[in-house]
Amino acid sequence: MSSTAFESHDHASCIAQGVASAERHCAANKLQFTRARRRVLEILLEEHRSMGAYEILDRLRAEGFGSQPPVAYRALDFLVSHGFAHRIERLNAFIACIHAENRHSPAFLICRSCDRVVEAEADPRAGELGRAAEAAGFVIERTVREAIGLCPSCATEAA
Repeated sequence: MSSTAFESHDHASCIAQGVASAERHCAANKLQFTRARRRVLEILLEEHRSMGAYEILDRLRAEGFGSQPPVAYRALDFLVSHGFAHRIERLNAFIACIHAENRHSPAFLICRSCDRVVEAEADPRAGELGRAAEAAGFVIERTVREAIGLCPSCATEAA
């Protein structure tokens, strides 16, 4: 993870790269990347913060995509199942994946003040959890790692 992950940057580039990656994956795997799925991914890529399904639905409704919750939930299910988005368990919300082209085990750094979320790489087999699993003969298939704290900007303001 870059030390500038919480700093401002070109979101247009994030959106373009994320959508292009999803388009390539869907074309290669003969998956339908519908207009609604694309728009939900774009919405998630616009900011580095998590968004609830109803917040996404409100945006879709305002843009004429329909007002029923299944519109957002179906798109989110697709994006999560194909690795283009992650569900932030603690917040019951979603964030776009910034490493969608690589299989990985994400960890999330969540600022409790400004709600920004940064995705970081984490190897579940390393560290204390990995040692405990190995000692028990347990095979880790999926982990959820979420850290709540203050981003550099909010930590500076709080000091």
